[in-house]
Parts: sequence; C-alpha cells; structure tokens
Amino acid sequence: MPEFAPDVLILVDYPGFNMKMARWAKEHGIRTFYYIAPKVWAWREWRVKAIRRYVDRLFIIFPFERTYFPKHGITPVFEGNPLVDAIEARRTTLPKPEEFRRRNSLDQRPIVALLAGSRRNEIRDNLPLMAALSRKFPERQFVVAGVAWLYEQHMAGRGIRYVCDQTYETLAAAEAAVVTSGTATLETALLGIPEVVVYRTVWWQVWLRPYVLKVPWVSLVNLNLGREAVAEIIQSDFSVDRAERELRAILHGGSKRGKMLADFGELKTIIGGPGASERFAARMVAELHAQKIK
Repeated sequence: MPEFAPDVLILVDYPGFNMKMARWAKEHGIRTFYYIAPKVWAWREWRVKAIRRYVDRLFIIFPFERTYFPKHGITPVFEGNPLVDAIEARRTTLPKPEEFRRRNSLDQRPIVALLAGSRRNEIRDNLPLMAALSRKFPERQFVVAGVAWLYEQHMAGRGIRYVCDQTYETLAAAEAAVVTSGTATLETALLGIPEVVVYRTVWWQVWLRPYVLKVPWVSLVNLNLGREAVAEIIQSDFSVDRAERELRAILHGGSKRGKMLADFGELKTIIGGPGASERFAARMVAELHAQKIK
C-alpha cells in the first residue's frame, strides 16, 4: 500500500518469524534493523547468509558476536546487554538472605540454588541429577527456583526444596548455583554467584556435540570471556562425581571460588554497564538520520 511507508522495520529476536519478515521488507524496499541476533553461532549457521542478504543493520547483545559476525561479512552494532538493566532494576528490591529464608520457611544451612531449565524435557532430564548431587551435601540446602506450572509435577520425591517465581531472590541468597545452559548462566554470573553448568541429554547428542555445535562452550559466561571460567558438565548418565568436585571447589573456601568471582568481574566489564537499551535506540535513530542525509 502506498500509504504504508515506514522508515525502518525493527525486528527483535525470534528468527523463525522475523527472518521471513526481513525478506518481505527487503522485497518491498523497506530498511530493516535486527535487534538481538539469531544464535547462528551455535546452530543453523546457514541463517548468516539470510541476515547478510536481508538485514541492513544488525544489533547484537553479546560481546563475542563482535568478532563472529565480521567473519561472515556483517558489521554489527554492540551497545551492551539489556539483561544488565533487568538485573540492576531488581537488585535493590531483592530481600536479604535471612528474609528470603523466612519467607520460604528455609533453615539456616547455606543455600545452593538449582536452575534446571525452562523446558519440560530439560527439567525432566536435569532435576534427577541435581537431586542426586544434593545428597552429597547434607550440610547445605538445595533450592530449586522455577515456575509452578512447569516444575511442580517434577518435584515429587526429589528431596530438595522449591520456591516459585523467585529466581533472582534465590540466587541472591545462594552461596553457589548449579545451572543448565542458557541465559540463566549469564544472569547467575552477573549477580555474582559462583556456578557449575550441568546439562544432561541423550548419549548420541553428547557424542555429536563437537560435530554439530559451532562454538566450543554452551554457557554464555564462557562464550563471552573466551575461556572456560565456569565448569561445563555435559553428560548422558547420572554420574555426579565431577559435578560434586566442581561444586565443592566454588563453595566458600573452595579452590576455584576466588578466581571465578574475579572472572565474573571481568565479564561485567565486557558486557557493559546499564543503559544498553537506550544506547541501542540512540544508535538506531542516528542510523536513520544518517540515511536520510544521504
């Protein structure tokens, strides 16, 4: 329609739908910005060609993407990560550990937070491993943070505590955390809580991992630091031996705790400070003004 003439189409995340929109916009002469790049560095790398063809400007939120995309002919814009703002907005409202214990009827033992994922299959596969790990540490209480409708059916008989819709609160009160891969690994690090990444999957996916995964690590902490700052235990069985060793090493007095906290400080510097969303918006406006001047 002639009256439909936007200056730009801004797409956010979700490549399944958005890449179709990017192609449509290109075919209709509409400038396209893409905010939060598809995770082509992990899988479906063929989408890089589509990004290069249909997206005029790519806005990324992970520092390591600044070196990845130029290798594929794309010059991205990085202004930080909006997760920093989300965490900072919540930090001042988080209860003190003693208040968190009181609200949730927890005892005085140190807390180890468990983040078992956000999908049914992740929870089903990872909670048994986490429950087995908790039995190695009777002097601590292991607390699962999740959403009620997704977790309650998997909690029966696990012998571990559960709190509903209090992920940041649980992490803030924790001595350490055991986390599946995903954004939760970055959230935990930005909150300054030492962590072990544990992910259980079927044996053939573990075996195929070096051949299908395009990056050397699964956690966003390691990807952004460019090294293994947090242990990643990807396995297909219920062996908890290494998980126990790695967790003990990051508890108070553990041999790896101080180094990991220092790494998290470096990560915060790399990720960037608060205000990322405003900086991204300013860059988009500047790009549009520059295009009009041309």
